[in-house]
Amino acid sequence: MSSHDLQRDLNERHIRLMALGACIGVGLFLGSAKAIQMAGPAIMLSYIIGGLAILVIMRALGEMAVHNPVAGSFARYAQDYLGPLAGYLTGWNYWFLWLVTCVAEITAVAIYMGIWFPDVPRWIWALAALASMGTINLIAVRAFGEFEFWFALIKIVTIVAMILAGAGMIFFGLGNGGIATGISNLWSNGGFMPHGITGVLMSLQMVMFAYLGVEMIGLTAGEAKNPQKTIPGAINSVFWRILLFYVGALFVIMSIYPWNEIGTQGSPFVMTFERMGIKTAAGIINFVVITAALSSCNGGIFSTGRMLYSLAQHGQAPAVFAKTSSGGVPRNALLLSIFALLLGVLLNYLVPEKVFTWVTSIATFGAIWTWAMILLAQLKFRRGLSAAEAGKLQFRMWLYPLSSYLAMAFLVLVVVLMAFFEDTRIALYIGPAFLVLLTVLYYVLNLAPKGEQGAAASRA
Repeated sequence: MSSHDLQRDLNERHIRLMALGACIGVGLFLGSAKAIQMAGPAIMLSYIIGGLAILVIMRALGEMAVHNPVAGSFARYAQDYLGPLAGYLTGWNYWFLWLVTCVAEITAVAIYMGIWFPDVPRWIWALAALASMGTINLIAVRAFGEFEFWFALIKIVTIVAMILAGAGMIFFGLGNGGIATGISNLWSNGGFMPHGITGVLMSLQMVMFAYLGVEMIGLTAGEAKNPQKTIPGAINSVFWRILLFYVGALFVIMSIYPWNEIGTQGSPFVMTFERMGIKTAAGIINFVVITAALSSCNGGIFSTGRMLYSLAQHGQAPAVFAKTSSGGVPRNALLLSIFALLLGVLLNYLVPEKVFTWVTSIATFGAIWTWAMILLAQLKFRRGLSAAEAGKLQFRMWLYPLSSYLAMAFLVLVVVLMAFFEDTRIALYIGPAFLVLLTVLYYVLNLAPKGEQGAAASRA
């Protein structure tokens, strides 16, 4: 091991496809049935509203990432502009968030592989998924970028194919005996908004968690070949990707099938492809779901490794994790994350499902915390700039500071909505308790870097 820096080996195509892949999770392919049951066809409004908030958050992150492209991204900016404690909490919180998410994704791979190989114990597939994705990350960042590129491409091609096939059915009756289905299902089953504005609001907390991972674009800034060009390009297209992939797919699905029947007969993707005469549709979608889960796991291992590397650089994790290989890979940080995931896979089979649900609630709360820290750091960053310096920014926030405050208010609304559901309410107890535990450790272990507080204040 040596003290080499991270290598800028991620090309524009890698980062653009990573940004696309980060938005598209397993849930879309299996049907966002629970969210659809809450809002009906108006779930499309929920995704658009949530997408606008994410666009502002990503624009805030991009403004800082283009100005100062570093490893650790938002945790580093939280440290620089909000103080060492904020950076420490954001970094470790995000590390744990992805650790839990990766365990869930590895488990998903095992479950879907079980459809094809029911006699093989699930833990073998979980271990194989972790070993393969861990190896890819340990080789070089370019290997990670290549795999993520192809994983994302598989998901994108599948969604585009489903949208085109669905549009053929809606407008030309393809796969439906030549009878165009039309779009009357969007309003003929209790109306477009069958549960009123309350249903739309109640679905927001579920919709927002579908977007977890999009902030990973910021973590690539320290390894992008040309961050001043690639980061803005990836961020600017986030909203349009959401419109196309989420809203477009949901528009097609809910036009063809009554919204109150979605999820009762399997994946809408499988049903649509089968109606187009593709007999192996279930197998195809199963393959796509497996690649989607592997993609999330791959990105999660990347994220945890880079975040731990950044924390170690600032004395908030053991110094051994700040070292990289000759190829610029933070192997020690990655190995710890992979080892922690091994324990996670074991725990996933040993502890009751309810306990695992409680642990994942920390991850859901952590998503809101991460986005809030991005907005707060960007507000502090801009306040520290003179009018001339702000004018020279290569990538600027729209409608600053109003947009940042509106996005922050939206995140507060989502947290309040979480209190209305038993499954998410637990996050409002465990999430803050986890942050309190981290804070206690911060002071007990004396992790505050000497002189950093003053430096942060002077920079801000």
